[in-house]
Amino acid sequence: MTHNAPDESLLHAYADDQLADAERERVAAWLARNPQAAADVASWAEQRTLFHDAFDPVMDEPLPEALLDRIDAGQPASAGRWRMAAAIGWLAIGLFGGYLVGHQAGQPDASLAQSPIVRDAAMAYAVYSPEVRHPVEVGADQREHLVAWLSKRVGGHITAPDLQQHGYSLIGGRLIASHDGPGALLMYEDPTGQRLTLFICHEEEATETAFRFAQAQDVNVFYWVDGPLGYALTGPIPREELQAVAISVYQALNP
Repeated sequence: MTHNAPDESLLHAYADDQLADAERERVAAWLARNPQAAADVASWAEQRTLFHDAFDPVMDEPLPEALLDRIDAGQPASAGRWRMAAAIGWLAIGLFGGYLVGHQAGQPDASLAQSPIVRDAAMAYAVYSPEVRHPVEVGADQREHLVAWLSKRVGGHITAPDLQQHGYSLIGGRLIASHDGPGALLMYEDPTGQRLTLFICHEEEATETAFRFAQAQDVNVFYWVDGPLGYALTGPIPREELQAVAISVYQALNP
């Protein structure tokens, strides 16, 4: 431990303040000699604080009775796990639903703010865009594998649009959960480190296919439906700039 680098699980335990005093001191000493790792750990600790600040106040909110009834109707042995999963899901929907509805500023569509795909996209951006070491599961160097894998899991043809004309390069992507099964998240980054995400999932029940706009805190979202798939482009850039990128994405998907 004195000479070798601690593994990532130990660094996460340090960030979560889960180490005994002696071990914590040894990790702290190693971090003092490794500023890049120290910056990563500080970022994890900051994310932990932000999540606690955001989620802790609503942890005591009761789950809807209808949701509890559906959980209790399942297998007794897994009731505890389902209740925990439901609590986390309800918490996420409540938090980001509140953000989306509570931060409308005239132009954003309030009805869209309640759309499941917008909530999914905003949550995915908030969780994965700050990641330093693991923002994606599959990197852009495996682009063909990435799109083939995500297309198979989502159940629709997915491509990764080239956004170089807007200054953004593909980092890679990952498989994530959506309100309607598996979803895909593609992440892009510009030279300054600013990121955009393209969230894709099934949206077969949607009747509106035009571009629509919503806001979630300081993040803007453009959403549209194309066939059985819904798309949500999310980022912290101005509405007009994000719309231009969204149009390029749509054109790339429909050459």
